[in-house]
Amino acid sequence: MVLLEKLSAYVEQFHGGTVEFGSFDGKTLRVHLGGACLNCPLLPSTLHGWVAGTVHQFFPGIEVVEEK
Repeated sequence: MVLLEKLSAYVEQFHGGTVEFGSFDGKTLRVHLGGACLNCPLLPSTLHGWVAGTVHQFFPGIEVVEEK
């Protein structure tokens, strides 16, 4: 998913983390946050704010974005 690659590049450049595609079942997108995101107390904000927010902006049919 090209959008996740762009998000990952942004997160990596500015925060040292990564966003990787996990799976997609038609409604739920599962991603893996790695790098500096691991054990970071702001992981939920990154996941729900940046990742899910951006995904929903471009793909409103995706109902849920969650960490796998």
